[in-house]
Amino acid sequence: MLTIFHHPFCPHSRYIRLALAEYGLEYRTIEERTWERRQEFLMMNPAATTPVLVAEGYPPVPGAAVISEFIDEVSGPELQSGRLLPEEPGKRVEVRRLTAWFNEKFFAEVSGPLVLERFYKRLMRIEQGGGPPDTDAIRAARINVRYHLLYIGWLVRTRDWLAGQEMSFADLAAAAHLSAVDYLGDVPWSEDEAAKNWYARVKSRPSFRPILAETWPGLTPASTYANLDF
Repeated sequence: MLTIFHHPFCPHSRYIRLALAEYGLEYRTIEERTWERRQEFLMMNPAATTPVLVAEGYPPVPGAAVISEFIDEVSGPELQSGRLLPEEPGKRVEVRRLTAWFNEKFFAEVSGPLVLERFYKRLMRIEQGGGPPDTDAIRAARINVRYHLLYIGWLVRTRDWLAGQEMSFADLAAAAHLSAVDYLGDVPWSEDEAAKNWYARVKSRPSFRPILAETWPGLTPASTYANLDF
């Protein structure tokens, strides 16, 4: 049994949970509040970020990028279909480029600030970085999400999925980050129909069901969050 140290609303954790489910791998989760800097967790990942994967016979695997590569290296070759990282080097480049776009750029500009300000700060003490939400950071993230959504729309108008003709890690990364933002109602779906239709396809997959079932106490999800047809 695999173990994922995660937070339910950490976009990177959601991405890895989707990937594990798509590969048919069973796992258990342990919620980790990284701002508490728990010593046992820091020994697994000194960077104090989620997710971290623990698999018997291997050292702890930290970080979404490293975990996704690990999952594919260990389980990908056994799959007849549904592999999330193509075998051809050129196609791998595009999957990795777009996966990094969402796990790094989108996270820095949109999902990271919104998750911190709207979710995590509710649990953090002042000395841990808690306090009132930074309205400027929230406003900037809400502006930034628009051009990312347009980029998604442009991609899926020119190909079946974000990185090509097959679903890949890129689609799961983008959808995982968008899911956290969509919970808050901060994705302007009406601005790009192609992006909206792509997201509906991804969130309709069985792997997404546990994600959409998660809620935050005292914070009601947007009407679009768990509605597969918007």
